[in-house]
Amino acid sequence: MKRVELIDALDQLLTPWKFKDYAPNGLQVEGRDEVSHVVTAVTAGQEAINAAIELGADTLLVHHGYFWKGENPVITGMKRQRIKALLDNNINLIGYHLPLDAHPTLGNNARLAQALGLTLCGPMEQGNELSVPVWGRFETPVSETELCQRIERALGRTPLCISGHDRKIATFGICTGGAPDYIDLAASLNLDGYLSGEVAERTYYSAKEQGVSYFAAGHHATERGGVQALGQYLTEHHGLKVTFVDCDNPV
Repeated sequence: MKRVELIDALDQLLTPWKFKDYAPNGLQVEGRDEVSHVVTAVTAGQEAINAAIELGADTLLVHHGYFWKGENPVITGMKRQRIKALLDNNINLIGYHLPLDAHPTLGNNARLAQALGLTLCGPMEQGNELSVPVWGRFETPVSETELCQRIERALGRTPLCISGHDRKIATFGICTGGAPDYIDLAASLNLDGYLSGEVAERTYYSAKEQGVSYFAAGHHATERGGVQALGQYLTEHHGLKVTFVDCDNPV
């Protein structure tokens, strides 16, 4: 498959032009023109690049790529080492950020909701069809303890839970990654609980004082599902060899 064909297929699937993102979506570092073996990973760190090199892959497809708004633009130190390794080995770097969070079936939120047995109902940002945070309902309300167990089974890690009330959880919001402050939006929607990847000191008070139980399940852990689903899609629909590399990150 030609690289340009792969990018076009991914763009048509994920519609990045609809999102106001913090980094470029699509091709970030140009490598080989022909694509046959794609390595997927959450983040384009050195470990993922080294794995792509060792596996002889021609493309690295990630959720967290490079060139974020506000970062130092100079290519030195860690950034130089990463980009040099990609260029020396002629490996394409492709990244999709918010479009991969928000995709209705392959996205990080959708995949985590499915793993937790949560039926998604709509956007948390009312009237915004591109809302990244979403909410849904559990068919049978669950206790905080049971929900923690479901999260641990789905993600392989024990979440931090800040209890906001003593009732069972029926309505629940999700925004994977680093989005703890959407707990205030969850409270305005009268949701019973909300999950993201990270937690801030202020989150404790928002949960306690607004009556929303908060679950921090890890930025990396909550965003493994999207790139894996996207890789499976590329195999099933385009016949590409895809290898997922899970570079463990406790954050």
